[in-house]
Amino acid sequence: MKKRTVAIVVLLIAAVATALLYCAMNRPPSADQNLNAQVLEILQKGGCASCHSASPELPFYANLPVAGDLVQKDVAEGYRAYDIEPLVAALSSGRDINPVDVAKVEKVALDGTMPPAKYYLVHWGSQMTAAKRNIIEQWAEAFREIYYADGVVGSEPVRPIVQSQSVDERKVALGKILYHDTRLSSDNTVSCATCHDLATGGVDNKQYSEGVDGQKGGVNAPTTYNAVYNFVQFWDGRAATLADQAAGPPLNPVEMASTSFDEIIEKLAADKALTKEFEAVYADGWSQANITNAIEEFERTLITPNSPFDKYLLGDDNAITAQAKQGYELFKEWGCATCHAGVNLGGETYELMGLRRHYFEDRGMALTEEDNGRFKQTQQERDRHRFKTPGLRNVALTWPYYHDGTRQTLEEAVNDMARYQCDVDPTVEQTADVVEFLRSLTGEYEGKPLTNSNQQ
Repeated sequence: MKKRTVAIVVLLIAAVATALLYCAMNRPPSADQNLNAQVLEILQKGGCASCHSASPELPFYANLPVAGDLVQKDVAEGYRAYDIEPLVAALSSGRDINPVDVAKVEKVALDGTMPPAKYYLVHWGSQMTAAKRNIIEQWAEAFREIYYADGVVGSEPVRPIVQSQSVDERKVALGKILYHDTRLSSDNTVSCATCHDLATGGVDNKQYSEGVDGQKGGVNAPTTYNAVYNFVQFWDGRAATLADQAAGPPLNPVEMASTSFDEIIEKLAADKALTKEFEAVYADGWSQANITNAIEEFERTLITPNSPFDKYLLGDDNAITAQAKQGYELFKEWGCATCHAGVNLGGETYELMGLRRHYFEDRGMALTEEDNGRFKQTQQERDRHRFKTPGLRNVALTWPYYHDGTRQTLEEAVNDMARYQCDVDPTVEQTADVVEFLRSLTGEYEGKPLTNSNQQ
């Protein structure tokens, strides 16, 4: 009996010691630190970089049979899904934080999906406790309050569009002329507006746009509305600014096919009235830099505030339907609002097409150079099939969808995004809810509700 009692006492002591050790290892960061420092500590002690970085520090058992295979698989999938190093670097240095990183960390913390149980059962100090979760919630809310300063109550990952941009109106006027001017093309038939028509949602509603001599490109034309909110331009991110983007199509042999900006300038300079206007704004006259600067300044004004959903975010509970509200909740629940976060609901990161299931294997089309996405620019294997996330503003007007323009309806696009990106098989009702939410994102341009003259 005494031996049994001793054994019980020993077990109790061991259990208490284990519990105390577990609590000590999972103690939340000190509140004496700022929120950025607290979150950084949570991520580092949580071992997030063990799977979500290019050069993880692997445990000793990563080289063992069976267990090592599982570790290597988890590491490969983790890095494929998310690279945490830019966020860690920003938190460490005080540099600007990407709002998509905030949305992603917040989402997995609130869901309790990271780190997975099989990781924190071995690494005790990594578990996402309620205290750590509360810190991340506070951090996300504080970040958005400062970053957006838009009057939204609460910590929503999606934000309303501001009413205006600070621009030089004289440059805007010139940029508008040049945006619609076919003289930027070799045969005077194609303008920016040919593929990015402001009357049809800033696109042409074609799978692939037609350039000079009817040549077709190999990627779907994204909208110019709200492009000012994109962190880079083009699907593969090859243009850092709107001006850089504006310099591309005029010299693209498939699009406008001009041989040089000198050729374009020679035609524009022959227009004496326009030249007089241009030189009144740009003292050094016609140049590639000035032409693209004017177009950029015009495109900065192509914002579409006052959508029903923006009004809802700003406190008008009746601005959208109950179905749209349910659709928004699903949009957040499935994780769509992590990549499609912010003012433009996208456009702030590169994301992998086919994250959870194999989109390109299922598509039924041969792979093209454009399918490589960001890889075209970096030649880094991780960037293959990774694209700048499209913004979802006015998405009801900008069919067909995806970089390859293969989906004609929002219903198709929502179903596929749920399956290939979120590993969700939505019901008919759920799809309809999300589509209703997406339709509420159509805003106003120059004070009028945006429409599409090609409306389906």
